Amino acid sequence: MELNELVSYMDDYLRVNEIDDVSANGLQIEGKKEVKKICLGVDSSLEIFKEASKRKADLLIVHHGLIWGGLKCIRGLVKERISYLLENGISLYAAHLPLDMHPEVGNNIELIKILNLSDPEPFGAYHGLKIGFKGRYEKLKNIKDISKTLEKTLPARIESFNFGPDKIRSVGIVSGGGGSAFEDCIKENLDLFITGEPSHTIYHIAKEAGINLIFAGHYATEKLGVKALGNKVEEKYRIKTDFIDIPTGL
Repeated sequence: MELNELVSYMDDYLRVNEIDDVSANGLQIEGKKEVKKICLGVDSSLEIFKEASKRKADLLIVHHGLIWGGLKCIRGLVKERISYLLENGISLYAAHLPLDMHPEVGNNIELIKILNLSDPEPFGAYHGLKIGFKGRYEKLKNIKDISKTLEKTLPARIESFNFGPDKIRSVGIVSGGGGSAFEDCIKENLDLFITGEPSHTIYHIAKEAGINLIFAGHYATEKLGVKALGNKVEEKYRIKTDFIDIPTGL
């Protein structure tokens, strides 16, 4: 299928032109005009570009792209990465905040689904945007069971801190490095906050506020959206997608 048609669909579906973000979301590097194979991943790196080439990808869709706040120069590692994509005809499409906050295929709504939380609502302010989701348990849960579900399903190494109620009803989720949204848990009196990357800053705040914490890994919590988007594209266009798993352990 035509690259431009696919890009136009994803731009509209993810609302990339409506969401203010430091990432240059959308098509960052233009390769072949025709797309027969799509690869998916979390991070832009030479490693994933080379693997995408091995798998004969025409398009690579990632959560973390190459261009953040504009390019000042093209040299060193930036030159190597861009040159590799261009030389191999691989297009690069990035979706950062649009994929965190999407209500159907976003990282945070996928976590809501994994945990079987009801009544999902946008949550977690980041530069004026609510990029996460919150939800509720109909039947109260404890932090140990929630951690086990995440550990098994993601899978990931989970760090949990039982600073709040033993029985959890309300949960706020912001994937990746979402610790800055923790203050919203206090404002909304939630029982548990789940994010990806451990934050030293919020440890004592959570402890003093009496709110449970779970850190489930930046990578682990942000591979969900791009995989869900891949499934959506595959269903719509009957085109093969392939997730390239390069975990950082962080």
